[in-house]
Amino acid sequence: MMTHGIALPGNRWDLLDGRTSDVAPAVSVVVAHYEQPEQLARCLAGLAGQDHPADRLEVIVADDGSALAPVVPGGVRLVRQADEGFRLAAVRNLGAAQATGDVLVFLDADTVPEPGFIRELTRMPGLAPDVVAVGRRRHADLTGVPPAADVRTVVAGRELPEPAWLTDAYRRSRNLLDADDRSYRHTIGAVLACSRVVFDAAGGFDESFRTYGGEDWEWTYRAWLAGALLAHVPGAVAWHDGPDAGARDDHDRVTRNAEAMRLADLIPVPGTRPRGLPSSRIDIAVTPPQDASEAASFVSVDSVVADMPGSACVAAADLIAAQPPVDRVRVHVEIVRPIRVDGGLRPLVERLGREGLGTLTVVDDEGDPLLRIRSIRAVSREARWGRNDLFPHVVERVGGIRAIDGEPDVAAYLGGWG
Repeated sequence: MMTHGIALPGNRWDLLDGRTSDVAPAVSVVVAHYEQPEQLARCLAGLAGQDHPADRLEVIVADDGSALAPVVPGGVRLVRQADEGFRLAAVRNLGAAQATGDVLVFLDADTVPEPGFIRELTRMPGLAPDVVAVGRRRHADLTGVPPAADVRTVVAGRELPEPAWLTDAYRRSRNLLDADDRSYRHTIGAVLACSRVVFDAAGGFDESFRTYGGEDWEWTYRAWLAGALLAHVPGAVAWHDGPDAGARDDHDRVTRNAEAMRLADLIPVPGTRPRGLPSSRIDIAVTPPQDASEAASFVSVDSVVADMPGSACVAAADLIAAQPPVDRVRVHVEIVRPIRVDGGLRPLVERLGREGLGTLTVVDDEGDPLLRIRSIRAVSREARWGRNDLFPHVVERVGGIRAIDGEPDVAAYLGGWG
């Protein structure tokens, strides 16, 4: 499969610094709304004041079943769904399904963009469709503030603190240039932009989310596995009416715990999945060697899985057929020849993520492959572009991983005496 735009290596969105397109991208903004008429009016006024070309900007208000249909100005489209409880994920999908732009922007009705928000946030996804960009959500008390084309003219003196944990994360990661498998935690669905290509590759928001929080993180993780780059764009500023959720009295530990446990079930990466309880999803898929005896295949797979928490055996045909490859799998360990692993595999998998490798192939003394460790993120992106040079591919000899010659003694392997 080939796509259009710039193919970027690793997470190197900085290669786009200083670059702009001759033609502004066609952008669709999906504004999620529920019973917020005054806030919606401020949001739409801010969108009307954007310096992005008006003929390249589509605004869709996606209403989650308000008792009265929201009033929207001419040129703004309104789509609605029935009120069946909190369905932010579903209403965002509803808006995205109606969008015609090449770049999608997700904005909440209680969040007012500054005039350069759309231009700044969509520049990179418009150039390189793999980029998922998150803007800077600032906070202010906008109670009683009239709609304005430029929110900066009315926000002075109303500012509220930004969440320190998030600003610190952006600083440490150089605005997500140093993103890793857990950087999904630093995206915000209320100020998010991605190409239609990546949105479709990841799949829409998970509509099983029916309470506040987590649906944006879960979607971003799937986008990451689908080959996305993550970038924070501090110049794309939108003002949220009210404090950060974590600073509100009603966002207590019970709410945060429910979100964490929900994500633990959906995102099997270390640091999110359960520490001792089994995860319902596979993080690392292990495929057995082809044309090996039953005993050789057993020892090969068992020794890999024993050395690699979060892994499980998956049939090669099932892994290849699934799109994306098996739900939320992050790493594929392909056993090429019958092997026995006596340690040393876990650091290789950790290195794959830490160094942003595409594959790490372990070979024997003659240079013949024993196993290949693949990043599903790299596989997804390189398949989309029809290339194999967007991530480093490393070949190494590793102690603790050796070939099995002949028929193994399974009892000796299991008992530990051979």
